Amino acid sequence: MWAYIFRRFLQALFTLFIITIVCFILTRLSSDPMAQYANRPGLTSEDKVRIRRQLGLDKTIPPQWIQWMGLPPETEKKIIDNSGLPAQYFSWLGLALKGELGTSFFSKQPVSKLIAERLPMTLLLMATAQTITVLIALGLGIVSATKQYSLTDNIITTLSFIGYSMPIFFIALGLMLIFAVKFKAWGLPYLPTGADVWNRRDATELISHMVLPVTCLVLIQTAGYARYVRSSILEVLGLDYIRTARAKGLTERTVLYKHALRNAALPFITILGLDIPYLLGGALVTESVYAWPGMGRLFWEYAQRGDYPVVLGVLLIVSTAVVVFSILTDIMYTFIDPRIRLG
Repeated sequence: MWAYIFRRFLQALFTLFIITIVCFILTRLSSDPMAQYANRPGLTSEDKVRIRRQLGLDKTIPPQWIQWMGLPPETEKKIIDNSGLPAQYFSWLGLALKGELGTSFFSKQPVSKLIAERLPMTLLLMATAQTITVLIALGLGIVSATKQYSLTDNIITTLSFIGYSMPIFFIALGLMLIFAVKFKAWGLPYLPTGADVWNRRDATELISHMVLPVTCLVLIQTAGYARYVRSSILEVLGLDYIRTARAKGLTERTVLYKHALRNAALPFITILGLDIPYLLGGALVTESVYAWPGMGRLFWEYAQRGDYPVVLGVLLIVSTAVVVFSILTDIMYTFIDPRIRLG
C-alpha cells in the first residue's frame, strides 16, 4: 500500500509539472498583459519598460547560464532573447512552491488573497449541491434499477435524459425567468437573481441566494449520476453471488443494500472522486449567471482581462486537487471492496 502511494506521489509531481508548463504556455500565448496599456495617451516607451519590469515580463535566462556552454556569440544572444517564457515560468513556479501565486495585473491584489476570498463561497455552493445530488441520484438510481422497465423506471430514465441533454445556461436562465422574474410579476414570493450587493453573513439572505444556483447544479448533475447508479446496480444484480444470496433466503432489501450496492458503488465512486476536485474550481456558467462570488466567476472575469496570474492560480489549485483526489479514490477502493489490493 505505502509503496503504491509513494509511486503515485512521484507520478503526481511529474503530472503537475507537465500541467503547469502547458497551462503557463497557453495562458501566456492567449493574451498580452501589455494590451491594456496600448491605448493610454502619454505612455512613453520608458513607462512600458517599467511596467513590463513590474509585471515580471522582462525576465530572461541569466547570460552566465548560457556562456559556459561555449556557443558562438550570435547563438548565445538568440537563446537569451528567446528565453523569456521559460525564465518567467520557472520564476512563477519557484514562487508558487512557496505559496506565492503572484499579483493580479488588474486588481493589484495578491492572487492568494483573491482566491481565499472566493474559495469559501464556492465550497459552500458546490458542497451543498453535490451532497443533495448524491442523495437524490442514489435514490433514483436504486428505484430505477429495482423496477427495471416499469413505468417508474421509464419516467426516471426519460427525465434523466432530458436533464442531461439540457445546456446548463438554459436551465439557469429558465429557473431565473420562472422563479425570479415571473413570480415577482405574478405577485408571488420570488427568489433573488443574484445581485452583487447582499449580506453574506445573513443566513436567510444567503440561503435565498443559494436556492437557484444549487437547484441548477443539482438538476444537471443528478441526471448523469442517476444513470450511472442504475447501470451499475443492474450489472451487479445479474452476477452469480447475488443469485446465491437470494437462494439463501435473504430478503431483497438485504441483497440490495448489503451485497449489491457495495460493489455497484465502485464506478460511482470513481466518477464522484474525479468530480469533487472541480468543486474548488466552481461552476463557471452557474456562478456567472447568478453573480455568485465564487472561483468560477473569478476565473471567467480575470481570464477575459488576460490576467494570467489569477488564471494560473485557479488552474494550479484545481489541477492539484484532481491529482490528489485520483489517488484518494484508488485508496478508497480497498475499503469498499476488500478484494482489491494496491501493490
